[in-house]
This record gives sequence, C-alpha cells and structure tokens, in this order.
Amino acid sequence: MTNEDKGMGKGLLIGLFTGAAVGSVLALLYAPKSGKDLRKYIKTRSQDIIEDTEEYYSNVKEEASQLFRDVKKKSERLFADTEVKVDALLEESENILTDAKNQVVSIAHGDKRKIEKENQHLKNMLPKSERPQQS
Repeated sequence: MTNEDKGMGKGLLIGLFTGAAVGSVLALLYAPKSGKDLRKYIKTRSQDIIEDTEEYYSNVKEEASQLFRDVKKKSERLFADTEVKVDALLEESENILTDAKNQVVSIAHGDKRKIEKENQHLKNMLPKSERPQQS
C-alpha cells in the first residue's frame, strides 16, 4: 500500500467513526427515550459500530494481504522472466563476440598471406643481385 492509500483508508475509518457518532447523537436528539432505553440503545449502537469497524478492519487487512501476495508473485515471475532473458542475451552476446573474433582472425590470416605473396612478387621483380638472401 502506498502512503496515499494508507491515508485514504485512515480517512475512511475516521469518516466512519465520525458518521456513526453524529448519527448516534442525532438519533438521541430526535428520538428521546427513557434513561434505561437510551443506555440500551447506546450500548447496542456502540457494539454495532465496534463490530462494523472490526469487520472493516478485517476486510481491509485481508485485501492488503492478498494484494501483497499478488504483487510478490508477479514480481517473482517478472524477476524469473528477466533472468531468463538476460541469460539468453548474454549467450547471444558471447556468440556474436566469438563470431567477430573468428572473422578478425580469418581476415588477419588472409591479409598476412596477401602481404607475403605481394612481398614475394616484389622480390621476384628485383634483379637477382639485389634480392635479399633468404635464411
């Protein structure tokens, strides 16, 4: 629950108590009863308000618990899905790097052969007396 939700729940609870208190006072003012009946009525209304409040609290608590369980399950699923995707991306990255390395090595070997071939060609173009001696 966010702080805003907690504040709204608190406000609802305060509103419930305030409404019950105002309703009880108005009922006493507009429907006067004998002292015994009035005490019985106040006791009954107080018990009703307490029961309603306990029921409301129980419902809110259960809904909050269910919400927490749902969020926990979803976050665990999201984490697991993310982990699988990250592992797949890492494997794909490793494959790409291996391919790139192999291509660089292949190009380097090809270039080396071309350079050696061109070097030999240039040596052959020199007069025999000017050619470097091979070891």
